[in-house]
Amino acid sequence: GAKLLYAYCEASVPKITVVVRKAYGGAYMVMGAKSLGTDLVLAWPEAELAMMGAESAVDVLHGPVETDGSVGERAELVERYRRANPSLANSLAHGYVDEVIEPAATRRRLHRALVELGSKRADPAPRKHANIPL
Repeated sequence: GAKLLYAYCEASVPKITVVVRKAYGGAYMVMGAKSLGTDLVLAWPEAELAMMGAESAVDVLHGPVETDGSVGERAELVERYRRANPSLANSLAHGYVDEVIEPAATRRRLHRALVELGSKRADPAPRKHANIPL
């Protein structure tokens, strides 16, 4: 995993990420987050970006919450977390996602991005040797 992350960070080709469903925690970070130098992050309308899923977050934040068989307190907490946290509006506002696209437009948008990024030239690193994890 460390070698893959290293190779991804060192790559000088255009880097584009498309989030189609859920992008949680460290998995999102190592698979094309803006903070790793990704040039463009696109997301489908139903995509979620967060540190963890709503169910897991409620467990961490509130501990085990008993439900009474009806709607239950836990279900309400999960829904409240979903509305507040892993929304695309938050991701767009904080710059984690560049653009939300419809699934049918994915191929056209990727083509346009590759054309736009085709002349990308990465500056060589100022260091003499890299530090690959072994």
